Amino acid sequence: MVFSAPVRLWLLPNAALLAALTLWGIVRYPHLPSRIPQHIGTDGVDAWTDRSIGSAFVLVFVYLGVTALLTACAELTLRVTPHAELPKEVAPFGNGLVSASLNRPRTRASALRTARAVLVLNACVGTSLLIGCSVLWRSTANPGVPGWLFAAMLLPVLAGTAVTVAAAVRDRQTPMA
Repeated sequence: MVFSAPVRLWLLPNAALLAALTLWGIVRYPHLPSRIPQHIGTDGVDAWTDRSIGSAFVLVFVYLGVTALLTACAELTLRVTPHAELPKEVAPFGNGLVSASLNRPRTRASALRTARAVLVLNACVGTSLLIGCSVLWRSTANPGVPGWLFAAMLLPVLAGTAVTVAAAVRDRQTPMA
C-alpha cells in the first residue's frame, strides 16, 4: 500500500517513536536480568518470564501492530468518498436515506482531520508503551513499580482518544452538504 502524502507526513513521528523504542530495546537487551516482568499489577510486578527476544520486545511488537492497524485506518479514511461527494440519488429502500452515507466523513477536510487524529492516537499509544518499556527494560529484577506508573501510561492514551473523539464530533457538527 502506498500511503498518501498526509499519512506519510503524520506517520513520521510514529516511525521515529518505533525506531527509538527498537533501538532502546536493542541497547538494553544485553543488560537485562535473566527474568523480566511479564505482567504489572496494582501491587507491582506480579508475573515474571525468562528473558527472550519475544518477551523483551513484546511492547515493541504490539506497537508495530497498532501502528500498522491505525495507519491503515487513517489511509482508508482518506480513500473513502466523503458524504459531500456522493451522488444525491435516493436509495430505493431505507426511507429516503442514502445508506452508504451513514458512516462517512462529511468532507475531504474532515476525513483529513480524522486521519490525522488517528495517527496522533497512535503516537500517544506509542508514548504509553514507551513508559511501559521503562519498567520492562530495567537492569534489576525489582518487583516494585511506582504508583504513578498506571496513570502515566493511561494519560497519553486518554489524550489521543480525546483528540480522535474531538475530530469525530467536529465532523458530525459540520452541516450536511
